[in-house]
Amino acid sequence: IVKMIDLITLFIRIMLIAIVLVSVMNVMLMSVYERIREIGTLAAIGTQPRKLMAIFLGEGLLLGLAGAAAGIALSYALVGYLNLNPVVFAFGREEITLRPVLEIAEVGGVLVLAVLVSALASLQPAWRAARMDPIQALRHV
Repeated sequence: IVKMIDLITLFIRIMLIAIVLVSVMNVMLMSVYERIREIGTLAAIGTQPRKLMAIFLGEGLLLGLAGAAAGIALSYALVGYLNLNPVVFAFGREEITLRPVLEIAEVGGVLVLAVLVSALASLQPAWRAARMDPIQALRHV
């Protein structure tokens, strides 16, 4: 039963990572498409493509960091609430009380993983922004 629960937990983690990857990539792609003229202006005044790429990579990193921090804060609030008001249910002749615990190492691992996934997800939109032709970008309506 423990191996089955561990496998289910691993599957849930993989699904959450995939959701973070897709959502950050979608947000970053929309950010690039909404700012085509600005990117064209920056490229036209001589901004290096690697600097444009760094701008969007930094934005993706900050997006991942902010999302992870908000998720961690929400998780600690929920765990605190559940520790003050524990879930009690009957299991056969026994009563089981659930008291969740968040370990610092696991929370830190999730934080690092979320930021890394966000950085990976923002690579493709950043590359697209860096390779944009300034003349075509300035003509964009």
